[in-house]
Amino acid sequence: MAAVPAVAVNGVKVGSASQAYLESKAVKDTKSLISDLCRQFYNLGWVSGTGGSITIKVHDDSIPKPHQLIVMSPSGVQKERMVPEDMYVLSPEGSFLWEPSPKPYPHKPPKCSDCGPLFLKAYDMCNAGAVIHSHGIESCLVTMLNPLSKEFRITHMEMIKGIKGHGYYDELVVPIIENTAYEFELTESLAKAIEAYPKTTAVLVRNHGIYIWGDSWISAKTQAECYHYLFDAAIKLHQLGLDCSTPNHGPIQNVKGVLGCGGHMSTSVKAGADSNHEIEPLRRCIVLDIEGTTTPISFVTEVLFPYARGNVGKHLSATYDTAETQDDIKLLRSQVQDDLKQGVVGAVPIPSDDAGKEDVIAALVANVEAMIRADRKITALKQLQGHIWQTGYENNELEGVVFEDVPEALEKWHALGTKVYIYSSGSRLAQRLIFGNTNYGDLRKYLSGFFDTTVGNKREARSYVEISESLGVDKPSEILFVTDVYQEAVAAKAAGLEVIISIRPGNAPLPDNHGFKTIKSFSEI
Repeated sequence: MAAVPAVAVNGVKVGSASQAYLESKAVKDTKSLISDLCRQFYNLGWVSGTGGSITIKVHDDSIPKPHQLIVMSPSGVQKERMVPEDMYVLSPEGSFLWEPSPKPYPHKPPKCSDCGPLFLKAYDMCNAGAVIHSHGIESCLVTMLNPLSKEFRITHMEMIKGIKGHGYYDELVVPIIENTAYEFELTESLAKAIEAYPKTTAVLVRNHGIYIWGDSWISAKTQAECYHYLFDAAIKLHQLGLDCSTPNHGPIQNVKGVLGCGGHMSTSVKAGADSNHEIEPLRRCIVLDIEGTTTPISFVTEVLFPYARGNVGKHLSATYDTAETQDDIKLLRSQVQDDLKQGVVGAVPIPSDDAGKEDVIAALVANVEAMIRADRKITALKQLQGHIWQTGYENNELEGVVFEDVPEALEKWHALGTKVYIYSSGSRLAQRLIFGNTNYGDLRKYLSGFFDTTVGNKREARSYVEISESLGVDKPSEILFVTDVYQEAVAAKAAGLEVIISIRPGNAPLPDNHGFKTIKSFSEI
């Protein structure tokens, strides 16, 4: 194809490329794949009435993903009747390299998808391999359940596991942007949503549909199926008066006519008030520390840490070749390199894999033992400890411990529709293991999510800002944070959270005139 000047068409440029590669098997196969998928999506109701679209990058192992060609479906056509020759081929920058030939009446002149600019934005910002735009009725209706909501939230549903980076116990959060008259006008809003929710793989458009992306077409398709299933489940739960955003999907709470946990619970009645009852703000979320707050410090220092320290070598030897342990070792290598540069006491060099498994493990054990002795709050250590403890719980060698007032409080808050989260320096896996295997049974059904040091250091205010933004509250003061550590309390207060300090046996003393409310039991909250 001869080179032509670059011209903008609905935000997508027209350019040039090699004719030979445009006619290659890889490009033809991708065109055929899109036409096949569109027929399937039509039968699912995702691309009916010529709406919806799909784009896939031409996979080529010799070309990095950011530089791969893009195949995109046309706009305004019967998606179930498309053939490979109807597809457009674009350069990585969005220039047209191949356009379909016009068809006779009643077909319209060919036109690339109006979603083009949004697809390109997802490719650029998310390193996607494929993007799907669906008009499925579920994705449209779910944005109408609460017209003021800027997010869709759901938890404790099996199909959440099909969404990248999520597990059954996690809370799935999908941002919602407002619709516009023309598709390409959504581009800026989509970009802002991706920036605000860097872990998301989808953005809902109110009264319109959804954009979903993945590393490959299989990832995008799988997630699209899971998203639509979850939206359908949320709609049906709502019809039954049940709340999809709480762990047990109990009744949507209403207080004096104010929408409860299915929307915004904004008022409550003080217990024991008379007919002239006093109205006070109701906390939407409670975030709990573990060590010294829900769980005795002694359980961590006298049970968990010694177990991890005593089983490091055994665990690494038994699981050395697994992808999980290799990822743990990679994190530890990176951490130790930094420690050596900074002269951290106890850090010793880790030899390369060429030195042999035994030498590598010996060095790893020495570093991990030093990290545990120093009680370092670092992701590399916490991730490995979580995997070691997982084996201990599975073998019934460990049992999580919580204070006796914790289960009752969690159950009470859950019944009130108050969402409870955990924020600990231990990994999310380690947190789930403690609460899933306690001396009072599995308490995870009362918890809406888990935060660890991947959101930031617990003694830094920006970590609590990140949590506030993740929980989607209108203002940080709607979150109560309970901890035993004064420095964490100061950081959370600086971020605008309400804070209470937990006084438990074995906790460190607090400074004089610290200025925080304290409790000795959750029953006081």
